[in-house]
Amino acid sequence: MAPASRIADLKQAGNEQFRNGQYGQAAALYGRALELLEAAGDVNTEEKSVLYSNRAACYLKDGNCSLCIKDCSAALDLVPFGIKPLLRRAAAYEALERYNLAYVDYKTVLQIDCTVQAAHDGVNRMTKALLEKDGLQWRQKLPPIPAVPVSAQRRWEPPTGSQEDTPRAKASNSVPETNQVPNTASSERANMLKLEGNEFVKKNNYKKAIEKYTESIKLHKMECATYTNRALCYLNLKQYKEAIVDCSEALKIDPKNVKAFYRRAQAYKELKVNNFFVFCFKF
Repeated sequence: MAPASRIADLKQAGNEQFRNGQYGQAAALYGRALELLEAAGDVNTEEKSVLYSNRAACYLKDGNCSLCIKDCSAALDLVPFGIKPLLRRAAAYEALERYNLAYVDYKTVLQIDCTVQAAHDGVNRMTKALLEKDGLQWRQKLPPIPAVPVSAQRRWEPPTGSQEDTPRAKASNSVPETNQVPNTASSERANMLKLEGNEFVKKNNYKKAIEKYTESIKLHKMECATYTNRALCYLNLKQYKEAIVDCSEALKIDPKNVKAFYRRAQAYKELKVNNFFVFCFKF
């Protein structure tokens, strides 16, 4: 067997170099630890997976995305559905503009743990990028998203004092308490519909855009931008009263939203409301 203490020392030294920003040296130390494990025929798959994932983080920091992807894949071959290697591989794919593969990894993370904000943000970015790149049929061009077994999924539980310093608790605490268990499918669908609406606005197809924004609002009623976007469509269609309603709803969510104030003022002006500049600051 490989000397466990020597491997642990190399790993710790790698961690210290990483924290100090010495990513090349850290990668070399993790690599040496992997060599010792291989030379001794050690079958500690979890330890190997962690070392590959750690070295991948070094490569990602240094901008070597191809090696990052290779090491993340090696880590996931040893221990499937690891959140860190999935996120690191997704980031590397994203940097290489391989958005479809990044989307799959971000989505896989959310199947494992729906509270990982980095994955939510990644899915939103990739949805926008793929919509711009491939149009409304972007989903049809995605590779299969792996099904995560129940045994690998992390169930949300209310945080307790004993969980304060655990990674799981930190992930939970990174989002507001009222939204700690987001409905991932609904929020993603709402965002996709909003982005589709934006595409129709670019084509001056305001009626179709309104349909998309309306569907999005049904799924997520607290997204301010969707209301202001729909208000813009109503303005272009000269449906000023509807625009006022949407701007007022947006201001209930974000009382300082400039677009909502401005578009509501435009609508009041078109309706020839006396002192419209006063009305535009009323709910």
